Amino acid sequence: MVKNANAPCDLMLFGALGDLAQRKLFPALYQLERAGLLAQGSRILAIARTKATTADVREQLFEKLRYHVKDREFDAGVANAFLQRVDYLLLDFTDPEGYGALREWRDEPNNELIVYMATPPSMYGVIARNMKATSCCNEKTRVVVEKPIGHDLESSRVINDELGEVYHENQLFRIDHYLGKETVQNLIALRFANNLFASQWDQNHISHVEITVAESVGIEGRWGYFDQAGQIRDMIQNHLLQLLCLMAMDPPADLSADSIRDEKVKVLKALKRITPDMMDRYVVRGQYTAGTSNGKPVPGYLEEEDANKGSATETFVALKAEIDNWRWSGVPFYIRTGKRLPEKLSQIIIHFKPAPHYIFDPDQKHLANNKLIIRLQPDEGMALKILTKDQGLDKGMRLRQGPLELTFSETFEAERIPDAYERLLWEVMKGNQYLFVRRDEVEYAWRWVDEIIANWRDSGEPPKRYAAGTWGPVASIAMITRDGRSWYEDA
Repeated sequence: MVKNANAPCDLMLFGALGDLAQRKLFPALYQLERAGLLAQGSRILAIARTKATTADVREQLFEKLRYHVKDREFDAGVANAFLQRVDYLLLDFTDPEGYGALREWRDEPNNELIVYMATPPSMYGVIARNMKATSCCNEKTRVVVEKPIGHDLESSRVINDELGEVYHENQLFRIDHYLGKETVQNLIALRFANNLFASQWDQNHISHVEITVAESVGIEGRWGYFDQAGQIRDMIQNHLLQLLCLMAMDPPADLSADSIRDEKVKVLKALKRITPDMMDRYVVRGQYTAGTSNGKPVPGYLEEEDANKGSATETFVALKAEIDNWRWSGVPFYIRTGKRLPEKLSQIIIHFKPAPHYIFDPDQKHLANNKLIIRLQPDEGMALKILTKDQGLDKGMRLRQGPLELTFSETFEAERIPDAYERLLWEVMKGNQYLFVRRDEVEYAWRWVDEIIANWRDSGEPPKRYAAGTWGPVASIAMITRDGRSWYEDA
């Protein structure tokens, strides 16, 4: 379904004055304009419930761009040219009568139509039905929806059924912004373009895998949403399971969207169930208490503004995932994510098994396994930890561990690394779905996560406490130590 990337398109952006649109989407569209990737004739209809004129909205967006775009990348002339593409429409999303104005705005019906719903998921079906009733879309319309797709398997099916009543699956682009990160896309190139790694990527050569997504911040005013979701719904069900799939999937037949997504679904289907009797050994959930962050005191989760003092919502999850297939039999994937951890960090660490016969200093045998470190943030890049002889006449054959390192910002200094939303919007404009999540991916991920959540609910056990500024509950260290291993920063 890949179209001419230079074909003009009309973008209808619902929720255009919300935080996501102003912080991420409009800056991403500005960068596409700056790069010359928005075709002549492309237009944007900003749709929201706030009373304002197009001139008011353009002025507001100019200031938001000035704030969110880096100084060295902001060009007032480019911003003004970009904003000339933007019109504004006041619309009550639930009012079918108002949607006639969308049809009237489409005075260039030959343009490809993209509908972006930067709204609560409860609005997806409402918007879709109203657009269909007023003939605002057709079978070529592409529709972008944000996570979360529901809060469990049943609610995700309701949302997907509502969208499916109006749109075919090949029209739907479910965003997980992690899939737009440059390093995440590089996982496919790293694994399948380099036989050095492709030939070693299985249970014969890999001991275990760590996936860590750490946040140093707390709730940041999102209490109402977060306390209903928790860390497992907010992060693991989508972002971390997507990373797991990209690390564990078999080689796709080609780079088409369905070939890649078929392989990811196979991984989700092969995830070993975590049953009630396994919970103590396989899953740890925590909730942060008062502590320090960046040298400053910070409140605990239950002391945040508007907090429910009796909340048992988890702000930290660590778990041990196992994949029941030939490639990964016996290889645990240790996953953890949390708020108020010591630093903002997203990384994947592949621990390779040591050589079968070790001939060097026995005291250094703990160094003998190579590690591949893939950094998603803050500094995107990769490092391969290898062993070499220590330098010096008196060192004999002493070993030392050092990195072969690739830091994208340094290696490709002349090239700017695009933000995830720039990449994702560009792929939508081209009609390419390979960086977007298919319905069955969403449902298999929920099925696995729902069982863990049900086990928590049935046990009645509260989350374990951890002080803000630490790496989570002590139980998460015990979980990996029980297997004779340690988290990377503790090694």
